[in-house]
Amino acid sequence: MKPSFPPAGRSTGKLASVCVYCGSSAGNDPALMEAAAAFGSILARQGVELVYGGASIGIMGAVAKAVLADGGRVTGVIPEFLTKVEVQLGSVSELIVTDSMHSRKRVMFERSDAFVALPGGIGTLEEVVEMLTWAQLGRHSRPIILANLNGFWDPLVELFDHIIKSGFARSNIRGIYAVVDKVEDILPRIEAAL
Repeated sequence: MKPSFPPAGRSTGKLASVCVYCGSSAGNDPALMEAAAAFGSILARQGVELVYGGASIGIMGAVAKAVLADGGRVTGVIPEFLTKVEVQLGSVSELIVTDSMHSRKRVMFERSDAFVALPGGIGTLEEVVEMLTWAQLGRHSRPIILANLNGFWDPLVELFDHIIKSGFARSNIRGIYAVVDKVEDILPRIEAAL
């Protein structure tokens, strides 16, 4: 059976929504939680909707609660089996409960003009790498931003360079994502790419 990919391109040129991939854990560095909350406030102030994984805990919870606290719109997308594990945030503007992780990722893709990876674990890594893969395959051309807070994504960027140097990817893959060091730089970088 041939896989079905979401359509390439949603953006109308104006940034309306951003999908944020990030951890449902807080991690060991309190500055990351503070940065996530700061980014949530930025999204709300700029009128950009947050599309995220639906949890009320960890970095996910920090960014979503900050958007809501500043009067912004939040769409949480969570698979049924995670509603207890990740403690879904009930106060989101819209909550979509899906039947699987695949459905969750598809909905998040379809509702977003750009993708941002804040710090997170294996799930965050898997989600952002999938968006990079789809971009490399020409399935979308939406901006992808690695928010490299406190150098969090340095090892991943080094791995991408290693993959290129080893002949498993062309150097032009560097053009399908951008790396920023501060949350204040995320939306300007996205808007420049639209």
